[in-house]
Amino acid sequence: MTFLAAVLLSGIWVGQVPARNGESVDIAFEFKQEGTKLTGKLYGDYKSSPIVEGIVAGDLVTFVVAATEQAGNQINESRLRFTGSMKDGQLELTRERESVYNAGNGGGAQTRNGLGAKATFRLKKLA
Repeated sequence: MTFLAAVLLSGIWVGQVPARNGESVDIAFEFKQEGTKLTGKLYGDYKSSPIVEGIVAGDLVTFVVAATEQAGNQINESRLRFTGSMKDGQLELTRERESVYNAGNGGGAQTRNGLGAKATFRLKKLA
């Protein structure tokens, strides 16, 4: 089944996303779907970040997370775009960094992988 119905997306989804040095980190989303609109939160270790610009269109889902990230002594604001679809009962997503700027002064910020770096991972819905 590839159609993303409200009963399939609304809820808590968990998985692991590729990180530095070949490691993976735990990731969790809370999705709230109303028709084609998707909202919710991405949960991190110490805080959550809102899901914005979320759309469900047929079997495709896309949304943006406005995330605060630390890079050394610098705090950055990033826009992370997630796109994906259902695969074998799991939500397969690709994460791409769209933009990043220094939260302190609004200037440019360096990232380890740069803009456009992509990571693909799968999420399972908690029962």
